[in-house]
Amino acid sequence: MHGILTLRTAAFNVIRQANRSKAALTAVALGVTAMMLAAGFIDWNLRFGRENTIHSQLGHIQVMKPRFLELGRSDPLAFVLPNREQDVRKILEGPGVVAVAPRLLIAGLASSGETTLSFIGEGVDPGAEAQLSSALRFPEGRNLQAGESNSIIVGRGLADNLGLRLGGTLVLVANTKGGRINAVEAKTVGIFESITKAYDDIALRIPISLARQLMRVDGEHLRIVLLDDTARTPETLAWMKVNLGESQFDLVPWTQLADFYNKTASLFAKQVGVIYMIIAVIIVLAISNTMTMSVIQRIGEIGTMMAIGARRRDILLLFIAEGVVLGIVGTIIGVFVGSLLAMLISQIGIPMPPGPGMTWGYNAGILLTPGTVVSACLTAMATTALASLYPAWKASRMEIVESLRALQ
Repeated sequence: MHGILTLRTAAFNVIRQANRSKAALTAVALGVTAMMLAAGFIDWNLRFGRENTIHSQLGHIQVMKPRFLELGRSDPLAFVLPNREQDVRKILEGPGVVAVAPRLLIAGLASSGETTLSFIGEGVDPGAEAQLSSALRFPEGRNLQAGESNSIIVGRGLADNLGLRLGGTLVLVANTKGGRINAVEAKTVGIFESITKAYDDIALRIPISLARQLMRVDGEHLRIVLLDDTARTPETLAWMKVNLGESQFDLVPWTQLADFYNKTASLFAKQVGVIYMIIAVIIVLAISNTMTMSVIQRIGEIGTMMAIGARRRDILLLFIAEGVVLGIVGTIIGVFVGSLLAMLISQIGIPMPPGPGMTWGYNAGILLTPGTVVSACLTAMATTALASLYPAWKASRMEIVESLRALQ
């Protein structure tokens, strides 16, 4: 049989056997819908976690002195970048760069009243951080503003442990170069929550001018680069390596710094794989059952076809084509239903409790990407074609005489 004729005949047989086809189409459509929604839900949560991490802590790319990640925590003052405006202007020429924010890392003791606790902090440029830290939540107060020099924002956990309230004064004590001790004080203008509770329990931020005064340096440890699109990170990173010089700076993308996100993404990928496998098995069983019943009930028809000259290969291809048609039609229905449900669910929102290490819940949605849809479609069609192989082979191996007896 010609390929097009085989497909037409297969489509006619699927329509002719409507009752059996409905069960198979339902299984395939529900399978595609379930795969799309499950993968879309996980993709939405991954994007949510990624963007919150980038826009509250890491940025897309960090510029630092060579080996700062290895040795900078033990001797941070030896890895201070000089405060040079021309370096910042050069970075801003990069593709997709929308902001560059300097950060000076500080650590020491924070005192409020009679309570003193250790902290890690960052001196930031309030103007440059307005875009970069857009994901920080402020249940009390506000973020730092441009022009402020003696203000401070404190993580929720650290503020609670210090008994610090909005408007309270916090004294910071830190070691300067040479082992000397210095102290500054600042007024609390905001209490923030990021996506990571562990960070909020020990973190605070002050204007970089005050941080430089505390540490007695003129520069910063990091230059945080924010892009207009996270997908452009590799492109911008490659440009920076060429134009800034890899020997002068370490250029670190967010993917190397977001350890928790990377582990979560790996775990979710395995979960999606398991979901796809379970759904694929269900589709295989449903299609195999439908096709096997079709072969049993059409023994006489198969015998007649072989008697008038159809080859075993033609019978095999016909039944495989029927499985493929079921897969294609079921997949189209599943994509349509899944897309509608994804839009509806995203509009309503899925209330989520605080995740591991978080202090606040959120409303999740379904993110359908081309990759998610294509993956679900290919999985469904491949498993449908696979499920039809054995029934098709069984039909093609029938003997003409035995098959024709079914007509008597």
